[in-house]
Amino acid sequence: MLTSPKTSSVLGLPVHLCDNYTQWLLERGQNGQGVHVVTINAEMAMLAQQDPLVAQIIQEADLVIPDGAGVVIYLKMRGQQQQRCPGIELAQSLIEAFGTDGQGNKIAFYGGQPGVTEAAAKQWRAKLPNVNIITAHGYLSPEEQETWKQTLKAQQPSLILVGLGVPRQEVWIREHRELCPQAIWVGVGGSFDIWSGTKKRAPGWLRNNNLEWLYRLYQEPWRWRRMLVLPQFFLKSLVYRQ
Repeated sequence: MLTSPKTSSVLGLPVHLCDNYTQWLLERGQNGQGVHVVTINAEMAMLAQQDPLVAQIIQEADLVIPDGAGVVIYLKMRGQQQQRCPGIELAQSLIEAFGTDGQGNKIAFYGGQPGVTEAAAKQWRAKLPNVNIITAHGYLSPEEQETWKQTLKAQQPSLILVGLGVPRQEVWIREHRELCPQAIWVGVGGSFDIWSGTKKRAPGWLRNNNLEWLYRLYQEPWRWRRMLVLPQFFLKSLVYRQ
């Protein structure tokens, strides 16, 4: 049995340190213990300084993983050696585990543009013939939302990936966890776009050098205003005591 992740802190927010997040989550799932996973980066950490609800969700999450390079650097400055764990890679490892274990565990994809989420599921079904994925896009009408929630409640997926963007996906998970209390819930941002082929992920050499954010900015120039929080996060990290 794996030991529980150690809890560190980034700008007063919990971040859990672990050698193998996937294995820890799978053990929790096998024990019927539901988990809300938050993937934190500098942008979310700064948002939490302004939005009490976001801060509360992070504080209450069962597992907070260091998704962003800024968070890893922050931890390193305080003597904590922790590898970055991109949310998309964690989600992929969980899909592969559930899709090949022969137990028939269901996986739910929720979010993204109409057609994108199902296209992402199709790619995974081609890769893992036994994977069992149900999907819904992120633009459901109120009536469709209710149907989707009833579907989740009836089918009880073991893994639920929500790609509605930050912080909408975290809020949605917090409000609906009771539908599937034993599931692993993860906010996955734009992962459905990557899996469907709608967008490309940064090349490995950029990811390995903590520059994935720069490639996202290249793909989505409108994000430049959001990126202004990065120098703010860096300055704050220099003076924050924890």
